[in-house]
Amino acid sequence: MNKKIKSALISVFNKDGLPNIIQLLHSLGIKIYSTGGTQKFIEELGVSCIAVESLTSYPSILGGRVKTLHPSVFGGILGRRDNEKDVEEMSQYNIPEIDLVIVDLYPFEETVLSTNDEVAIIEKIDIGGPSMIRAAAKNFKDVVVVAAKKDYADLEKILTEQKGETILEQRKSFAIKAFDVCTGYDIAISNYFNKTDFYNPFSGQKNPLRYGENPHQQATFYGSINDNFVQLHGKELSYNNLVDADAAIQLMNEFSSLSPVFAIIKHTNVCGIAGGQSLKQAWDAALQGDPESAFGGVLIANVEIDKETAVAINELFFEVLIAPSFNDDALQILKTKKNRIILQHKATTSSIYQSKSILNGTLTQQNDEGNFVEWKETGGADSTEIEKENLAFANIICKHLKSNAIALVKNKQLIGKGCGQTSRIDSLRQAIEKAKQFNFDLDGAVLASDAFFPFDDCVKIAHAAGITAFIQPGGSIRDKDSIEYCKQNNLVMVLTGMRHFKH
Repeated sequence: MNKKIKSALISVFNKDGLPNIIQLLHSLGIKIYSTGGTQKFIEELGVSCIAVESLTSYPSILGGRVKTLHPSVFGGILGRRDNEKDVEEMSQYNIPEIDLVIVDLYPFEETVLSTNDEVAIIEKIDIGGPSMIRAAAKNFKDVVVVAAKKDYADLEKILTEQKGETILEQRKSFAIKAFDVCTGYDIAISNYFNKTDFYNPFSGQKNPLRYGENPHQQATFYGSINDNFVQLHGKELSYNNLVDADAAIQLMNEFSSLSPVFAIIKHTNVCGIAGGQSLKQAWDAALQGDPESAFGGVLIANVEIDKETAVAINELFFEVLIAPSFNDDALQILKTKKNRIILQHKATTSSIYQSKSILNGTLTQQNDEGNFVEWKETGGADSTEIEKENLAFANIICKHLKSNAIALVKNKQLIGKGCGQTSRIDSLRQAIEKAKQFNFDLDGAVLASDAFFPFDDCVKIAHAAGITAFIQPGGSIRDKDSIEYCKQNNLVMVLTGMRHFKH
């Protein structure tokens, strides 16, 4: 059932990525309710909003511990629009309907990592946030809930393309992600109080593997593989299978299930990826991007594998296939190869941190969340809507390639890439050569770089090959050289303000 968003409640700790959403809501005439710092942030954007206190008739009390825990807020979220009694009571008590909830959570895990002060840690246990998220997710028949910054792009697309109208499948998809956010948050809190080191690579269930990266290396996976996958067919997962599967899932998590995307991973790098009107179309385009490297790779899709796609995939030798589901005919076809690993991916929430063993210790860092801080058009031409789509697509791909990384995209298809090179210009040459090797026309293609261009040579070489639009973080003391070349030649140059090194 279609639902029109008429009102929104926004209360977030991290404001990154929020301005575009606010402006879209405002342009659609959607009423905005907010609290404290978020309310101030919205008003500084020149958008009016209604203080939650005007609903509750109570100020924020107990040092901010109680702000939204009130029937006027939760009634507006939980009220069933098709339930006559609910509607009657909402009217009786002047409770407004709230159709969209955008809430994130206090940074509990970050606080645990940054201090041993128990008082500070406990104050970062969010109460109202998870309650609002769970309430909105429970009432997904009527309410849209967005509980993570990485889902802003999906919401922005709905607001832009559907003018604020949502379908049930979209609301349910957001709800599932929201429950996952709450689950991960609760686990982190439980781990803290149980004195479990959830950043210890040797905590969790012990799963001995056949061998490590090479046959002479012993290996063990600490954790629950079954929490991540249902293995539907094939041999036991190896160390390399797990590493590539992780890279594949990290990449595919960047894309919503609103339109089909298919990707092929080899040694943790993307060697083929494309979007399409159908999954079969996305598969064909992904394979076309580099049919040589696809041999023996790990395949992943963001939607159910159908029979037509399974028939096509079955012609290729591959190690692993990952998808959220498989129809019966597709599964029967794919099971014809004895050792082929088929995994049904569960919607799981991983830690927001990653770790790496180095020297005599362990490095820990936050995951690389988000794709850009800003979208700043600095070239001689502004990007068209099609170029914007391709630039955003290329930027995501580049983020998941080993540095130095260059991705060339046309029609939401990776047509050339260079990665793992010691200079950016070598990665560019590799990307162009790959595209030529498989007879792609680079005229009108776009280019993404994981870090800034130190000189204007990359832009000049790419332009000579036919590329007309660029996306990169910027930040070089010589940014102006590349920008000036784009201005002189009517080329698009977008600066994102966010670097994506990957080692």
